[in-house]
Amino acid sequence: MTDQQLVHEILYGNSQKAFELLVEKYQRLVVMTCRGFLSNYADAEDLAQEVFIEVFQSLHRFRNESKLSTWLYRIAVNKSLNFVRRQKRRRIFESLDRLFSDKANGHNLHDLQNMSNGTPDGQIQIAEDRKVLKQVINSLPDNQRIAFILNKYMDLTYKEVAEVMNITLPAVESLLFRAKTNLQKKILGKRNME
Repeated sequence: MTDQQLVHEILYGNSQKAFELLVEKYQRLVVMTCRGFLSNYADAEDLAQEVFIEVFQSLHRFRNESKLSTWLYRIAVNKSLNFVRRQKRRRIFESLDRLFSDKANGHNLHDLQNMSNGTPDGQIQIAEDRKVLKQVINSLPDNQRIAFILNKYMDLTYKEVAEVMNITLPAVESLLFRAKTNLQKKILGKRNME
């Protein structure tokens, strides 16, 4: 069944069966898109469910002006960015709470850093490198981060990234160039600080 047939069937026919087919067809794409922004696969799966709920609720607004997959990418990217923003706010408040409770318990920041420093073996180093890379990618400006993740993690072509982000092809090229330049500077800066 084509995407147009699926949309028509969901809106005017056997909506449950057609929607199950749509989810089955695009679940991996949506989960992997969310995973590109999130550090936890379980969170990406949960967020993918929210994406499909929104798709079901707003499918009547889909106008077939773009591919269904492009529309799904947009929803997944927006949901992921909102989730990341909420998580950052929550972490800031948790960090402040921990900081104040640690001071009350007689700990200071230097003690906390010393407790976390261990001798990493190969697996731990790899995990740490991935964590640093994720942090550096997350520190990019939103448009650069979105373009980078869609192109590098999701393997979308420049043209597909332009469609998802609703920008021109030269704008995508510029965003990806700036993203790569910023990533190189930030990674080199982190290594020089070590």
